[in-house]
Amino acid sequence: MYKLWSSIKKEVLLLKRDLGGLVILFVMPLVLIITITLIQDSTFKTVNDSKIPILIVDNDNGEVSKVIRKNLEESNSFEVISKPNENEAKDLVLKGKYQLAIVIPTKLSTDLQLKVNQNVNKIVSEFGMTDSTDVSSDQKIDAKEVKLYFDPAVQSTFKNAVKSSIDKMISQIETKSIYSAFQEQLGEDETAFQQENFITFKEITPKKGDKEIIPNSTQHNVPAWTLFAIFFIVIPLSINIVKEKNQGTMIRLRTNPVSYFTVIAGKTITFLVICMVQFYLMVAVGVYLFPQINLPALQVEGILGLMSIVALFAGFAAIGFGILLGTIAKTQEQSAPFGATSVVILAAVGGVWVPVFAMPKIMQVIAGISPMNWGLNAFYDVILRNATFLDIVPEISYLFLFFIAMILISLFYDEKKRAV
Repeated sequence: MYKLWSSIKKEVLLLKRDLGGLVILFVMPLVLIITITLIQDSTFKTVNDSKIPILIVDNDNGEVSKVIRKNLEESNSFEVISKPNENEAKDLVLKGKYQLAIVIPTKLSTDLQLKVNQNVNKIVSEFGMTDSTDVSSDQKIDAKEVKLYFDPAVQSTFKNAVKSSIDKMISQIETKSIYSAFQEQLGEDETAFQQENFITFKEITPKKGDKEIIPNSTQHNVPAWTLFAIFFIVIPLSINIVKEKNQGTMIRLRTNPVSYFTVIAGKTITFLVICMVQFYLMVAVGVYLFPQINLPALQVEGILGLMSIVALFAGFAAIGFGILLGTIAKTQEQSAPFGATSVVILAAVGGVWVPVFAMPKIMQVIAGISPMNWGLNAFYDVILRNATFLDIVPEISYLFLFFIAMILISLFYDEKKRAV
């Protein structure tokens, strides 16, 4: 125990000599989590709370165009601005002034009603339910086209959402027109055909007790960037190991009756404390600072213990990776760039930046072997899925086995190198 305590004391002294680096190790993740959460929360508010200005060119001036305009305005997502000229609206959109312009063709309402009447008259006459002949039944009516001009910079998801919404509105208008035409032909009153939607959708989110769980930007960003911060200790940890080798400190340690395992244990305990301090700082920012800057507060009641367990085992995985890198690297120029790059790659593959479900199939398979993905899934299980300790045992087991594997490889490599 004395040797282990001495090893821990040595690591603390090394860290104290680089207070600037230590401050960056704590401050950088805090700045990162605040910045990213502010950006993402503003994006959510732009989509959900603010209205996107769009242009509409109404060449119809009929019932259909009125319904389209009304539905767009009532959606609380768009601010509808009228333009009399299609070319002007198109130019404004192509220049990026607006994201969308909708051009409604002429005679859309009248031609739609005429086409519906033709079809209904034909059906009714085939059943012999009327002797009347509509003079317009043979009139050719061209199909109408609602034009949608999109800003070239608009994402395809926005395009698909708008097109689906417009198509739904047009379908509802056509359905209503058909019902009305049948009512007129059959002489029924307005209650004969029920036009309410028969199939509706109800969104159900899981509940924790009596509280409904609604994921927000904080619940996604705090665990994601906490993991990023924890794994970022790979850089100072590996650099310290390389320094000890190059400055002869490691040789002096090994000339004493101190095993390499004791040295590793001292580094593990010291940097594990740093990981947990990082974790609690990030949680404190989510709980206390975020509400002061109009961001959703992180709710940790009843789950802080499980979150701490996940952070602890994520720290083990990060430390194991850092020790392996420091053991193998020969210079700081090798360890620092490789450590930074590998952490960024692990974050990208693990779903910190892009959700795993949105990745290609091959990347989803690769994400399954990323320790950051294991940690992130465990955090999500605790925060969003009301998981118990048994539910997160698989993920934290993977993290600890990753740590064991890294340490064993480090010990094997060190013994092999000294034997040579």
